[in-house]
Amino acid sequence: MREGAKLLGHPIHQMLIVFPLGLLATSFFFDIGWLITKAENLGIVSYWMIMAGIVGALLAAVFGFIDWLAIPSNTRAKRIGALHGIGNVGVVLLFIGSWLLRRGDPATPATSALALSAIAVCIALVTGWLGGELVDRLAIGVDEGAHVNAPSSLSGRPATENAKPSPLR
Repeated sequence: MREGAKLLGHPIHQMLIVFPLGLLATSFFFDIGWLITKAENLGIVSYWMIMAGIVGALLAAVFGFIDWLAIPSNTRAKRIGALHGIGNVGVVLLFIGSWLLRRGDPATPATSALALSAIAVCIALVTGWLGGELVDRLAIGVDEGAHVNAPSSLSGRPATENAKPSPLR
């Protein structure tokens, strides 16, 4: 896929998604820690991680949508991309709900806030797999002609340069 939003030859969405994914997933582990210890600082850290993860997810979503628009219509990739995007919107909405429920007292999150985060993390596992399917199986965001000896994207040379049969394929 040559179209889409890129920076220095790489898809921006793939660069940005690691931040919200890491923040939101880790917030859930802090919630588990809070459940076990009732240490208020864990609840507060989770609250702020969720907020930062939501902001990062919304930014990554803009670039993901741009990339989705570049996928050819009537393809499996377009359908998988739609499921991936819609599912991730659901994940963000669940985390927004969790964050709003915590606002009154971030140090002691309500059971409903924890439940929303748990559901969101479970859905994110599925949408993350769908994102992997797009890249690893359907080659969305993979440079045409990519191979194990391709020149750097910063070189300005095509990936097909120096192409030799890969021992990995």
